[in-house]
Amino acid sequence: MKIALIGYGKMGKAIEEIALERGHEIVLKINSKNNNQLTFDFIKKTDVCIEFSTPETAFHNIATCLNAGVPTISGSTAWLQHLDEAKAIALKNQTGFLYASNFSIGVNLFFKINDFVAKLMHTHSEYTVNVEEIHHTAKKDSPSGTAVTLAENILKHYPQKTKWVNQQSENQSELSIISKRIDPAPGTHKIFYDSEIDSIEISHTAHSRKGFAWGAVLAAEFIQGKKGIFSMQDVLQ
Repeated sequence: MKIALIGYGKMGKAIEEIALERGHEIVLKINSKNNNQLTFDFIKKTDVCIEFSTPETAFHNIATCLNAGVPTISGSTAWLQHLDEAKAIALKNQTGFLYASNFSIGVNLFFKINDFVAKLMHTHSEYTVNVEEIHHTAKKDSPSGTAVTLAENILKHYPQKTKWVNQQSENQSELSIISKRIDPAPGTHKIFYDSEIDSIEISHTAHSRKGFAWGAVLAAEFIQGKKGIFSMQDVLQ
């Protein structure tokens, strides 16, 4: 499989290592110094685009790849106000698109655990619920995309809560996400259920970027040649 890496920072390099181990070829690497090479002519020489860039450039990069008719996966965060537009471009060009806030297999299993626990807990009003995420100080977005996904899945089961907020809140209609930036943490996410009697906690801790990179390559292998909108749950089935 011929891969275009859109975004060649630490994550892009980790993806490259896994992709090469699995016998794939990296034919295009785009970073801030050569983004003029992100053209249809270059992209059409690839089978799949893997996009991990910045909130400011993500939608432009994704739209360019999809308009070139090349299946694309993206793990960039903080650009999701344009997600529906990206999906529409994929459908218009009859190509594949997969966005995930986190490509780690473990995290995607954790999403399912979080959903199950929230479904169990929402009727027990004596418990408060909060989300905490810890990342390295270089992480640009806050809260993390993974924390937002966790919070939104909790909110589905708590009709009394109308939104999440990125701070500690005593407002019963708000779900608190507490963001901490501590080096060298690659990513920890925790859900706390607290009452006067006891506490329940579920958590996921990443030990390196390798899990994210592994999942991204699996997603790229999955989406090659496909048309439509997909998620990591499709990859894991």
